[in-house]
Amino acid sequence: MLADELGWCFIDIDREIEGRERRTIAQIFEERGEAAFREMESTVLARHVSEVRAGNPRVVAVGGGAFAHSRNWEIVENNGVTVWLDCSLDRIHERLGEVDKSRPLSFDRGAMRELFDTRRPLYARADYHINANCDHPSEVVRKILDLPIF
Repeated sequence: MLADELGWCFIDIDREIEGRERRTIAQIFEERGEAAFREMESTVLARHVSEVRAGNPRVVAVGGGAFAHSRNWEIVENNGVTVWLDCSLDRIHERLGEVDKSRPLSFDRGAMRELFDTRRPLYARADYHINANCDHPSEVVRKILDLPIF
């Protein structure tokens, strides 16, 4: 929705990897491991950052673990604007439903709480912080468009 409002290209890194690999993220984790997935993620992210640097703006969606890995953070830190869409773990559980098999690190809710708590300080490095506990994505888009960068 944000990309549409801005007239920019939208990229979902996870969906792009799944399309290229012809496997779900869960299958990639299971068959090749998280480290292999993170390498793919970094490669795809770097390619899109190169496009931005070449004057082709885009909105890039990354998964929850992307900025937990220093290489990915370094790729975007000086080459774009980062926006943390923050919401409570309860809201995340609501959105995921009982079990979301497409998200391999969310199967165990106790481990997910630990991961959530561990990652929050990493997400806090983002340039902007948006409260995304709302019910409609359009509210989040409005909050982003109200940022001083727009």
